[in-house]
Amino acid sequence: MSTSERYNAPATEAKWRAAWEEADIYATDNDDPRPKYYVLEMFPYPSGRIHMGHVRNYTMGDVVARYRRAKGYNVLHPMGWDAFGMPAENAAMQNKVHPREWTYANIEAMKKQLKSMGLSLDWSREFATCDVAYYHQQQRLFLAFLEAGLVTRKVSKVNWDPVDRTVLANEQVIDGRGWRSGALVEQRELSQWFFKITDYAQDLLDAIDGLDRWPDKVRLMQRNWIGRSEGLRLRFPLTVPGPDDIAELEVFTTRPDTIFGASFMAVAAGHPLAQAVAKRNGEVAAFIEEASRMGTSAQAIESAEKRGIDTRLRVAHPFIEGATLPIYVANFILMEYGTGAIFGCPAHDQRDLDFARKYGLPVTPVVRPKSAGDDFTVGDEAFTDDGVIFNSAFLDGLTIEEAKDSVAGILEQRELDGAAQAKRTVNFRLRDWGISRQRYWGCPIPVIHCEACGIVPVPDEQLPVELPDDVTFDIPGNPLDHHPTWTTVDCPKCGAPARRETDTMDTFVDSSWYFARFTKPHDATRPIDAQVMEEWLPVDQYIGGVEHAILHLLYSRFFMRAVAKTGYGNRPEPFAGLFTQGMVTHETYKDASGQWMFPEDVVWADGKAVHAKTGEPVTVGSVESMSKSKKNVVDPDQIISGYGADTARWFMLSDTPPERDIQWTDAGVDAAHRFVQRVWRIVAEAQARFDTPGTGDGMALRKATHGGIRAIEGDIEGLHFNRAVARLYEWSNALQKALSDDETPGAVLRESIDAMIRCFAPMMPHLAEECWTVIGNQGFAAEASWPLVDESLLVENVITLPVQINGKKRAEVTVPMDAANDAIEAAVLALDDVQRFLNGNPPRRVIVVPRRIVNVVA
Repeated sequence: MSTSERYNAPATEAKWRAAWEEADIYATDNDDPRPKYYVLEMFPYPSGRIHMGHVRNYTMGDVVARYRRAKGYNVLHPMGWDAFGMPAENAAMQNKVHPREWTYANIEAMKKQLKSMGLSLDWSREFATCDVAYYHQQQRLFLAFLEAGLVTRKVSKVNWDPVDRTVLANEQVIDGRGWRSGALVEQRELSQWFFKITDYAQDLLDAIDGLDRWPDKVRLMQRNWIGRSEGLRLRFPLTVPGPDDIAELEVFTTRPDTIFGASFMAVAAGHPLAQAVAKRNGEVAAFIEEASRMGTSAQAIESAEKRGIDTRLRVAHPFIEGATLPIYVANFILMEYGTGAIFGCPAHDQRDLDFARKYGLPVTPVVRPKSAGDDFTVGDEAFTDDGVIFNSAFLDGLTIEEAKDSVAGILEQRELDGAAQAKRTVNFRLRDWGISRQRYWGCPIPVIHCEACGIVPVPDEQLPVELPDDVTFDIPGNPLDHHPTWTTVDCPKCGAPARRETDTMDTFVDSSWYFARFTKPHDATRPIDAQVMEEWLPVDQYIGGVEHAILHLLYSRFFMRAVAKTGYGNRPEPFAGLFTQGMVTHETYKDASGQWMFPEDVVWADGKAVHAKTGEPVTVGSVESMSKSKKNVVDPDQIISGYGADTARWFMLSDTPPERDIQWTDAGVDAAHRFVQRVWRIVAEAQARFDTPGTGDGMALRKATHGGIRAIEGDIEGLHFNRAVARLYEWSNALQKALSDDETPGAVLRESIDAMIRCFAPMMPHLAEECWTVIGNQGFAAEASWPLVDESLLVENVITLPVQINGKKRAEVTVPMDAANDAIEAAVLALDDVQRFLNGNPPRRVIVVPRRIVNVVA
């Protein structure tokens, strides 16, 4: 090979991908006796095109998989498709194409793109969640959960789109309107299917401490979402009976210490008291109707203006004789949290304060900073820090915790209608997981509704309940509801005419167990083979976006606990190691009319951005995450076809720590491509000298080689891919230096080149294969073992010390590690730089600080 020959990446990469596929080198055998290692990236939704975020995500996972194979592990690195969901139904309506056809066409397109990246995936385990074979087994799991008491059906408040006639997730409600129809969303109560994740709330919370290979921020997000709080359930008697003879109002509070600062009570719009008042009070009914148009998410409620309406009912204060508190229906109270009712203490809760200021309610501070006096007041910001109780009668002077305990102790002993007025309790923010979706393209829920028998599980021999192909999307709502025949079925128990369940499962269900199915993906007899699953799980390294840090991960953790309860294998924690990569970003551009522009339509002339076709000035905006809406996207196909997949992979691993956002730039891609070509030239030049004896011992290159191997090992295992890239740059510099003279023996060059190819093979696998062949090795570089380190070469025998003259660094001296002080002094005084400063005169003093510094006083 000539050193002037350029590396033709696109042609070479296609050749090696074909060779890997023909040899089937990435297929995983469950019976392989080597230690197992499971690496998995969150599987993609088949939108039809991969984006640069996919390139980054899957490159990182592939580096880990290839490295672990080289280290002697039996690696499982599968791929599948999270294929159910609304986008397919939208495409069906817009393009008059069946969701199945649209989905599988997209899968084929994306599979081709992913294969072009050279990923070491076991494609024999591929499945899509919309495959009948997959959702058949998911239906079996649902029925097992149902039998185990982990599934329930109950009435729940939901976001309802009256035009599309479907339930919307909180994320699909935008400014109070349906994301697709634009209709004002209503809050309705519907009968829904739920997984009882709350049964495991404490267990899910406690186990977070053991997830020591998860990012701290993700563990904190999970803790906050589960939201354990210790508080008091406290019953307030109404001063006069309310409608429907309601005599009391029960609240859950985490701050009983602030009871003397209470100035109002507030109940959710869905609270029984609010509903009872609304029957006889038109203004309250109208307010509840208006409140029902808010989204159900905590974020929507938190960001809305705090509003309410007085019910004209009051409760008695438990400690202040004769004092009463008004009861409001308020739009910021969640029926799903606690009891759906609170006592408002405006001075020490910002929502309560905003509400009190709006309606002119008293604001009485009862906790003050330790450094403040009893004249402490609050303005527009509630005081929520630690402090001392005051304005609170017998609680004055206590700490917050002491006051909580005192209030609870008294009220637990006080009777109200024959029972304790208060009880200490633990509450969780976590709610049961509503899995019902009123759509076609999802996993059918396998139950039948019979007037005589009630809810009847579909017998196993009648599974799978398959989606019908002959559906139309012309009528709003769920196509299954108005299918002429699919919904009608005989009851499996009594044989009478019955109706299939038309709700399908939330797509989060599909992605909550796919990692377990990958361990034996084509087993038609059961969802999960317990023995095989337990051998592979938990996933050793899971990689994906932080946007899935709460729901997907939490649901997956619950699912594996449910799997254990139903006898399908005991691995409660699905992911031992979790890594959340940063986003891929790019500059944004707008043309003269203010329209977003694609990067390929922008050129630079005289340092200014202009339109490639018109030459008009272009406005360069901020650097943001790549998105189709702002057109600041780069097509991976163009990069791979022009530069090669290894260039794209190398750039994604370079410079930026993988947990941070990376900015895509043309200069960065060009630099990555230049390095690919540089490595190619170094290998060619070194290969031509493998048989030369050299005039030296090559020890400098050997040290660089073995130090590089050890450092890259640690960097990849620590997921510091950018550091591994930097080590390889340093290594290539050492090789370039060794090739600049005739000293390094050819055998040392070969050792270094061979080791470097093995070390960059996880990152640039195609280039590694070509270089592997060029230097005369047999087999695939992808199957080569990781190079061994000669530990003796990692021991430093010399040390370089800085030399200061009169307090300023002027030189450096390299001496043996165990050199005596007089030997170091002699070496320093022999340096030309030192002699020049001394000007022929002896130093006044030389101070040697062992292994740190040498000071010369002239």
